Amino acid sequence: MNDMSPSKLKVWFLVTRPQYLLLPVVLVFLGTSIAWYDDAFHLGHALLALVGLLLAHISVNAFNDYFDYRSGVDLATKRTPFSGGTGILPAGLLKPRQVLWFGLVSFLLTIPIGVYFIIVSGWLLLPLLIIGAISILIYTPLLLKMGWPEWAAGAGLGTLPVLGAYFIQTGDYTLPVLIASIPSGILVHNLLLLNEFPDTEADSKGGRRTLPIAAGKRKASIVYSVLTGIVYLWIIGIAVAEQEPFLLIALLTLPLAIKAIQGALQYQEMSRLVPAMVNNVLVVLLTQLLLGIGYILAKVF
Repeated sequence: MNDMSPSKLKVWFLVTRPQYLLLPVVLVFLGTSIAWYDDAFHLGHALLALVGLLLAHISVNAFNDYFDYRSGVDLATKRTPFSGGTGILPAGLLKPRQVLWFGLVSFLLTIPIGVYFIIVSGWLLLPLLIIGAISILIYTPLLLKMGWPEWAAGAGLGTLPVLGAYFIQTGDYTLPVLIASIPSGILVHNLLLLNEFPDTEADSKGGRRTLPIAAGKRKASIVYSVLTGIVYLWIIGIAVAEQEPFLLIALLTLPLAIKAIQGALQYQEMSRLVPAMVNNVLVVLLTQLLLGIGYILAKVF
C-alpha cells in the first residue's frame, strides 16, 4: 500500500486524536480574548500560537500512544470514544517507532515557534515554555506513575497555554489573567480524570498511579464533582471581581456539568459513565469558549 494513500493518511490523522484538538483552539481563544479585553491583539500571533499549541498537543497524544503500547496498557484497555488510546499500534496499522518519531517531530516543530515568541514578546515566556515542554516529555513515561498526575496535565495543557496566549499578545502576565486561567487548569484536569475511569485496570497493570487508581474511583468521582463545582464558583467570582456580568455566560454549561457529575458518581455503570464523559468534554470546551466570548462581549459593551 502506498504510504500516502487516503487510508494511510487517515491513520496518521487518527494518531493526532482529532477529537481532542479542539482543546488547543479554545485555550488560545480564551487567552487571546482576555488579551483583547486588555487592549492587545495581533491576529498573526494568535494563529501562530494556535499552530504551536496544536503541535504540542499532537506530540503529547503520539507519545501517549507509544508509551501505552510499550507498557502493555493499550493491549489490555477497553476503548471508549474518549479513552483507551487510538488502537492504531495494537492493530498494527503503524510501527511504534513511526508513532514515536511523529511525536518527536511534532514536538521539535514547536521549538522555532517558541523561540520566535520569546524574541518578539519577551524572555519571560521562556519559563512557561520550559515547564510546558517538560510536561509533554515526561507526562506519560514518568508523571503518570507518581500519583495524581492530572494536575500536571491541567497546568501544562490548561492554565499555561491560556497564560502563554495572553503573554504573546501583551508581553506581560497579570494577576487577573492568572486568576482567569485557573478554570482551564481544573477543566483539563477533569477531562483526563474522568476519561481514566474505564482504564484503571489496564493502567494499574502498566504501573500507572492515576487518581482513580491511587484514591479509588469513589473518591476520585467526588474530587471530580467538587472541582467541577469550583469551576463555576470561580467564574462567578471573576465576574463579580471584574464587575463584568457578561462573563457569567460561561454558566450556560452548568446543566451539562450536572449530567457529567451524575454519571461520574455512577461510575460502576458504563451506560452512565460514557455519556458523562461526553458531557464532560462538552463542558471543558464550551465553558472556556463561552468565557472567552464573555470577555469579548464585556469589551464591546
